[in-house]
Amino acid sequence: MAKINLLPWREELRKARQKQFAFVAAGAAVFAALVVVYVHIYISGMIEDQNRRNSFLKDQIKIVDRQIKEIQELEKTKANLLARMNVIQQLQRSRPQIVYLFDDLVKTLPDGVYLKKITQKGGELTMEGVAQSNARVSAYMRNVDASDWLQNPRLEVIQSTEKEKERAASFKLHVRQTELKDEQGEASQ
Repeated sequence: MAKINLLPWREELRKARQKQFAFVAAGAAVFAALVVVYVHIYISGMIEDQNRRNSFLKDQIKIVDRQIKEIQELEKTKANLLARMNVIQQLQRSRPQIVYLFDDLVKTLPDGVYLKKITQKGGELTMEGVAQSNARVSAYMRNVDASDWLQNPRLEVIQSTEKEKERAASFKLHVRQTELKDEQGEASQ
């Protein structure tokens, strides 16, 4: 029988398998490296995209904050204007009241009573005057109490004095002014 040496063939097959293994291993290593690089690039892209979104949101938040400040300033301006409008409207409503007040002061003043000084603080009137007698001061207080524009008379001081054999009573009277709405004021509103 003939002798055949199979060692070189086995050796060549082993070398071919080693080359094939090395090639597959190198290919797998390259593929794994490519996968790692792709995953890194993909995640970096996602991070950049999120950072862009965050910066966009920060810019929009700054814009909205500026708009909120402008709105707050406008609200303050609006409140100031409304307060001014209310003051003007109140002055418009109270404008004829002084006429009615002086008319009522004249109508309620009885003979023998003279006013020397009238002071007004808000709705409170302080009147200082001279009367021929205490009874005339009482009559004046009754007239004030019956008035439409004056109410709640309070006598603070009354002093009797005699000048040139005439008797007089100096008085100080506090009165509250009422705010009646006239028909014209209601019709205009």
